[in-house]
Order: sequence, then C-alpha cells, then structure tokens
Amino acid sequence: MNLLRTVLSLLGVTIGIFAIISVFTLVDSLEKNIKDSFNFLGSDILYISKMPFIIKSREEWLSYRNRPNPSFSEFETLQKRLTQNTGLCISSSANGIATRENNSFNETQLIGVSFGYKDVSELDIIKGRYFSRSDIFSSRNVVIIGDEVKKALFPNNESAIGKEIKIRNSKFLVIGVLKREGESFLGFSSKDGNAIMPFGSYRKFFTTGTGRSNEVGATIIVKGGEEDLGLLELEGEITGILRTRRGLKPKEEDTFSINRPEAIANEIGQVFDILSIAGTIIGGFSILIGGFGIANIMFVSVKERTNIIGIQKSLGAKNYFILFQFLFEAIFLSVIGGLAGLVLVYFITYLPLGSLVVTLTVKNVAIGLGVSSIIGTLSGIIPAALAARLDPVIAIRA
Repeated sequence: MNLLRTVLSLLGVTIGIFAIISVFTLVDSLEKNIKDSFNFLGSDILYISKMPFIIKSREEWLSYRNRPNPSFSEFETLQKRLTQNTGLCISSSANGIATRENNSFNETQLIGVSFGYKDVSELDIIKGRYFSRSDIFSSRNVVIIGDEVKKALFPNNESAIGKEIKIRNSKFLVIGVLKREGESFLGFSSKDGNAIMPFGSYRKFFTTGTGRSNEVGATIIVKGGEEDLGLLELEGEITGILRTRRGLKPKEEDTFSINRPEAIANEIGQVFDILSIAGTIIGGFSILIGGFGIANIMFVSVKERTNIIGIQKSLGAKNYFILFQFLFEAIFLSVIGGLAGLVLVYFITYLPLGSLVVTLTVKNVAIGLGVSSIIGTLSGIIPAALAARLDPVIAIRA
C-alpha cells in the first residue's frame, strides 16, 4: 500500500514536469527551427528598403506604400561614401519560369544582383564560377542556378555549365550551379530554386532601381564589420547619407527602412514567451497536486516513524539531523518523479515530427530537476520540521 501511495503521489510530479519541460522543449525547438529558417538573411547585415520587415497594422502599411524604393543611383552613392561596411549589394527578385528544350521549372526565383552579392550572401558554388566584374558591368546574359532549377532543366545528371537556358524568352548562359540547401522548416526552399543574374540583365525584364514607388522593389544589402558592435555606426552612416541624398529636412521622418534580421527573431521570441507561460501554468497545476501528495507521504512517514525518531533523539541525534533526514527524503522523491518526467520528454525527441527537429537541452533538464527539488523542499519542510520538534520521551512511548 505504501508503494502504491508513493507511486500515485509521484505521478503528479512526473506529469507536471513532463507537461512543463515538454512545452519548453517543443517551444525552444520550434523557435530554433523557425529562426534557422531565416538564416538566409545572414548575420551582421542591414537591409535597406522602403518597408520595414515587421508591419503591425494596415495603417502602417498604407503609410509606407508610397515611399520611394531604393534606387541604383543611391546604391552607387553608398558605394562611394560608406566607410563602415565590409560588403554592399543591390538586389531585386521576382517570380519567373526557366526553360530548356522540353524541360521547365515554373517556380524559379529570378534574382538580379550587383557584384558585391557574394560578400553579403553565402554562395556555395559547387560547379562553375561567380560573376566577373565584366559580367556585371556589361549586363551579360549569364546566370547561376540553384539545385532544383538544375535538376529540372538538366535531368539525368547532365552538366549545366556552359549550356544555355531561356528566361523570359531570352537566352542565358549557365556559369555556375549552387550546392543544394534543402527545404527549411517554414518551407523556404532557400537558394535551390534561384536563378541569379547580373542586376543590369534583370532590369531588361523588370523596371527596378529607378526609385519609383510602383516599380519592382529593390533592396540595398550592407554587411558590417565585427568591430562595429550592433552595427550602430554603420546604421548611422547609412541614415545620414540617404537623408542627404533624398534631401530630407532635420524634422522630416526617414522615407526608408533599415531592417535587421534580428527584428524577426525578436517578434518570434515574444510569441514563444507567451506559449512558455501557458505551458508553465498548465504544468504547474499538476506539480501542485504532486507536491500535496509528497507532503501527505511525509506526514504519514513521520507518524509511522515517531518512535524511531524518539530513539534517535535519545541517542543524541540533533534536531537538524532529523530535519534534514525527512527533507532529503521529500526532495529525493520529488526528483525521482521529475526524472521520470524528463525521461518521457526525452522519448518525444525521437518521435517523427516532419522537418521539426526536437532537442532536449541541458537548460531544460536543469529547469526540470530544479523545479522538482523546489517542490520536494516545499512539500517536505513542514513534516520535517514537525519531526525535528518532537519530544524524545513522548516519541518513544508513541
């Protein structure tokens, strides 16, 4: 009966720890997978565009939509005047179709870039080469394609280098093929579906880089240096140059947005903080029940061992010895329940959840054991104190 009572009491702690740590683990894993999906945005990078990354209302969007897009001439001005950057590029993208003979890839992401694209974006070219300066400045019809485009247009492991493909009825010479990156957790195909071409070649198809608000948007990408912590100096320099370039008065608001990838991460973090709080509340009720169960076990244990406590005290045992003896038992029982909950969470990491990779971190293990220890301490402190205060003579007679 004592064993059954103990197991049932520990079940509350087990379920509580399982509920809390499983929520923490899933939330942390989900947050990490989502943030990893935005790795293509790069680190130490600033994106200059007319819209901010995060728009919270329709009113905000309406206030931004008539802003001028970054222009190629502004890119050239930054190229001449910036001193705090280690990379600079102007880029624009649009959906398109790439074809070759009877093969086509209908989900091609056409990207026009300046020469500095390789400095602000990780390009793993496994075959061929990057653009030469002559390719860029002469706006040659050359293209670097992603793995999905290559497989669709050049099946049966056929080499793509030096072959021609058609984009919007114009012939492009393939000079490079990117390494496969695979689909991310959010479904971004990364660069696998890209067809990257010189910015001038891209402008033959799309009106962009003129600065008008109704054109295909362009983005100026700037990479900062490691010594510029937070890229504050770079951001200040960009702001000053663009405000001067656009003739903005001191009291006028910026007509451009300087975006940071971490802005998206911060928004994601706020959502997951709420989920973590909800999981903590749900698991807290289970742990509370388990805590009362352990407290009940300890009260019964003190009553059953009252005469033993009296004998220990008559032989010279101090009050703190009795106190810590029962307190240790309560903490030990609670930690056992917590470990059982953590084992169940560990099994979750082996469940197939599609592209979501679930990982039980050391931090969450420490939280589980810490919460278990605290519950054991709170549940056992009163019974342990009562046992320590027992009169040895009365205790022996009991």
